Amino acid sequence: MLPFGWLTDPGVNQGPHRPCNLTFDEQKAQMTLWSMAKSPLIYGGDLRHLDNSTFSIMTNPTLLKINYYSKNNMEFHYVSGETTSNTRHSGHLSPRYPVNPTKHDGMVVGLTSCTNDQANGWFVFPQDGKSDHICRIYETENGKNVSFCLGKTKPLLASDDDIMEKEEDQTKFHLAVADINDSCLDASASRRRTASEVKLLMFSRCKWHARQMWELNDKGNLVSSYSRLCATVESSKEAVGITGARAWIATGSKGEIYLAFFNLDSVSRKITARISDLEKVLGTTFVRKHSCSCSEVWSGRNLGLLEEEISAAVNPHGCVVFELMC
Repeated sequence: MLPFGWLTDPGVNQGPHRPCNLTFDEQKAQMTLWSMAKSPLIYGGDLRHLDNSTFSIMTNPTLLKINYYSKNNMEFHYVSGETTSNTRHSGHLSPRYPVNPTKHDGMVVGLTSCTNDQANGWFVFPQDGKSDHICRIYETENGKNVSFCLGKTKPLLASDDDIMEKEEDQTKFHLAVADINDSCLDASASRRRTASEVKLLMFSRCKWHARQMWELNDKGNLVSSYSRLCATVESSKEAVGITGARAWIATGSKGEIYLAFFNLDSVSRKITARISDLEKVLGTTFVRKHSCSCSEVWSGRNLGLLEEEISAAVNPHGCVVFELMC
C-alpha cells in the first residue's frame, strides 16, 4: 500500500489517529517507484481526511500515465552519484532492487522487471527421487560459472485469509533453502517479521500465500505471483559498496522516455546519467540523437534541450522524474 495521509496503526480499533511518518520527499519517491514499476496503486490512508499535498501526489497525471500506459519498465544501472561532500561514486550500478542476502553459495537474490535480461536463465534441474530444483547459472567477474539452486516444493493448504484457490495455482510452487529449515523465498521484502522467523529479507517461514508463490515461464523467468517482478541473482561480492543512487526508466506511447533518479542517502546527492547509455539500453527507436528536450515531472519545470547527459541534485530519500524526447 501507499501509506500516505491520515493513518491508523495496526491493532487499533479507533482511528485514524496519526499523519504519515514519511517526509514529503519520501512519499513522492514511493509514488514514483510504484509508478515506474507499474505496481498497483492502493491508497492506505483515510479518504475522509485527504489533504491537498497527499491528493497532489496520488493524482499526478504523468505518474498515473506512467503506471498505466508505459512500457520497457526496468531499473537503469548506468548512473553516477556525487554527495554534497563531493565524494564521487561512478559507473555501472550492478546491484538490483532490492538486493537481499540468502546465505546460499555466496549469492544474493533480488527482484527486477521481467524485461530485464538479468531476469533470464532460470531452469528446472531434476533430482532423482527428490523434488526438482530451480536453478540459474551465474557468471562471476573472474569468468567462473556458478550454479544457484533452490528446492521446488508444492505448498500445503492452510486455513487463513491468505489461502489461494487450489485450481488456479497448479503451476505455482514454493522455493525453499536447503540449509535453513522451513524457509521459503518471499517476494514481500518489506514485510514485518517476528523474532522467531528467519532473519533473511527475501526468506520467511513457509506459508500458503501469494508472496511465496513463484512460476517459471517459457522465457526462463522466475516470476513472483505477488509482485509480478522476476527474480535475479548475483555474487555477494559484487553487492559490496552499494551506493545511494538508483534509477528506473520507462517509455511512453509517443516516444517519451521517463527517467527517475532515487537518492537512498540521508544527504543530498547529485545523480547523473548519460544519454548515450539510454541509447545503449533502449536503442535508436527512442534515442535518435544525443540531445533531449527535458521536463521534470514533480516540479513541472521545463529544462529545455539537454546535451550528452541528464543531471539533478536529489534531496535525501527523494527523487526526480524526467520526461525526455530524444
